[in-house]
Amino acid sequence: MTARTGPSQQAAPDRRPELDAMRALVVVGLVFFHASLVFDTRDDYYVKNAETTQITFFIAALCVIWAMPLLFLIAGLGSWHSMRRRGPGGFAVERLLRLGVPLVFATATIMPVPQWLRLRADPAYHESYLAFLPKFYTVRLDLSDFPFILRGTYFETGHLWFVVLLLTFSLLLAVVARWTPPTLEWPAAISRPRGGLLVLGLPIALVCAFVGLEEAFSGWSRWAFLLFFLYGYFFVTDPRFRAAMRRDWVPAAVVGVVLVAVGVPGFVIAGDAPGADAFTDMTPLAIGARTLYGLAGWCWLVAILGALDRPRSPSAGAGKPPRRLYAYLSSAVLPLYVLHQPIVVAVAYFVVGWKAPILVEYLVIVAISLVLTVVVYDLLVRRTRVTRFLFGMREPTAR
Repeated sequence: MTARTGPSQQAAPDRRPELDAMRALVVVGLVFFHASLVFDTRDDYYVKNAETTQITFFIAALCVIWAMPLLFLIAGLGSWHSMRRRGPGGFAVERLLRLGVPLVFATATIMPVPQWLRLRADPAYHESYLAFLPKFYTVRLDLSDFPFILRGTYFETGHLWFVVLLLTFSLLLAVVARWTPPTLEWPAAISRPRGGLLVLGLPIALVCAFVGLEEAFSGWSRWAFLLFFLYGYFFVTDPRFRAAMRRDWVPAAVVGVVLVAVGVPGFVIAGDAPGADAFTDMTPLAIGARTLYGLAGWCWLVAILGALDRPRSPSAGAGKPPRRLYAYLSSAVLPLYVLHQPIVVAVAYFVVGWKAPILVEYLVIVAISLVLTVVVYDLLVRRTRVTRFLFGMREPTAR
């Protein structure tokens, strides 16, 4: 069964290259983000520097509020195009190959590395990596934390939680798409008045407020990510919705900045009390801070998408990045995401022992990690058909 088409769907444009560029920017930025956690006072990262700072918390807050939601929203948009070409069944198969295969392969090969290095940071721990592997893979089935159904003392999906959630959302979408239209009409009606677009942030805010946030998922609720994904699928391709984003991006940016300025201090205050957890507590202050956080995340996405979505003339292609560079970066996004965190942790493991200022150590970790991630991708992933398949890459002829 193929996805149904309608007037809005037929009028939708081809895939937007500026969003693919933002996707690549976010993934590269994750190297900077995860390197900063090595020095963060609050986060229990795999490898910790002896000297930490609270500055990283506030810098990270400005990144997490939009970066991962943007990835899910762009994934939803890409799913719309894939669903239109393949239909629900073909879409599900394509998602299993492009997300499921690298998820299983990475979990079997590189995901034990950060956990082992966490243990090795203790001078009293001397177990070899090969001796540790059976402990990592000792798991049991547990459905209470769906879709993370495997649990163990040392087992984890780590940063691949994004792949787990995206695969789960995609498969759910493949089922739902058989009985729902490919576009919805009411969001366009809501967004018609100036500023009305921001109302769509309310469901996200309610999820954040009353379901709570999950620190392990970049400070968001997994179900808020589901909303961002569905928004990307149902709304972003609609020309009327996109026109509203272009119109309202400036007020959305202003509102988003104000909400962050008010909400982040609220998080700090709500979480500073003994035993308090601003991510899950049901105190008025914590609920209010999470509400502002959810609204701010949506406002920032509207601002980013609207600012980037500029009309192009037929001659605008001359100003685009070289086709070869664009194809390289576009294909590299998923492999770079899969590879980057184990490499960051491994580099940090050796750097944190230095007697150097925090800024120097941070820049060294970032620089070496970026180079190694790109080199590993370029030399060990992209050059053979087998490794491309294992990391979820399309073959060039399939583009």
